[in-house]
Amino acid sequence: MPHRIGFIGLGVLGNAIARNIVASGSDVLAHDMSMAARKTALADGLALATDLAEVGGRCDLVFTCLPNGAAMHAVCTELAETGGVGGQLVVDLSTLSIADKETARDILMRAGRRLLDCPISGNRIMALDRKLTAFCSGERDDYDTVRGTLLTFCRKEHYVGAFGNGSKMKFCGNILNLVHNTVAAEAMVLAIKSGLDPQLFHEVISGSGSSSAMFEVRGKLMAENDYAREGMNFSVPLKDSRIISDHAVSVGMPIPLYQAALQFYHAAAAQGLAHLDAAAVCRVMERNANCERPA
Repeated sequence: MPHRIGFIGLGVLGNAIARNIVASGSDVLAHDMSMAARKTALADGLALATDLAEVGGRCDLVFTCLPNGAAMHAVCTELAETGGVGGQLVVDLSTLSIADKETARDILMRAGRRLLDCPISGNRIMALDRKLTAFCSGERDDYDTVRGTLLTFCRKEHYVGAFGNGSKMKFCGNILNLVHNTVAAEAMVLAIKSGLDPQLFHEVISGSGSSSAMFEVRGKLMAENDYAREGMNFSVPLKDSRIISDHAVSVGMPIPLYQAALQFYHAAAAQGLAHLDAAAVCRVMERNANCERPA
């Protein structure tokens, strides 16, 4: 029997994910606290619930994609208080602290509902192209239940074990993402200052042993000096950095390379670039190096 799917949180990623689930042929009932997000979702063809209680009362499978722990706790509390579908499964796609996810899980469990910790890796562009990666943790049966739906918006999905392992996997992956992006910008600016054409540099290095997925995707934006098509702006990785840093402290792990690269993200925000795609860290590097691109 097909699931009646709810989707809560229609921001940059959530909107794109919900649209792909609908495109696969599933019925989705969506909700967001933001009027602007609801208007965008409606224009994009999503069916909107009148409120969160309607999602809780009508859907047996609910995805959440939320900005912080407080929002997650509020949503789970209201879902737990809503009568309707028994044994409801909630799949959280957000990047939150493990403590916040455990609190949300406990709220739902007391109401006979379940939570799967399933953070996703990727940006809006990748979400629209169904190229996200999901790190799923919790009960294996719950993962098996949602795997087909995950594949409507993910290129890869993995079951990684006990609840919370998905978040741990995401934290480690985010370190690679941010460091790769920053070092791609550093290499791009060195190439430009060395007199190389940035487009040629990107073309030649892509696919080589020196390349990375981050260089190939965001390096293209750096080469073109065009960051207006936002895949993921600086606000999300900066928010996530606090969670990742706290987790590293909790397990006694120094992360000096990540912390060094992170300073360029803070600089980008301070320089008024926070609304642009995070590839715009290249502009920070250019300013530091007094680098002028050829006309």
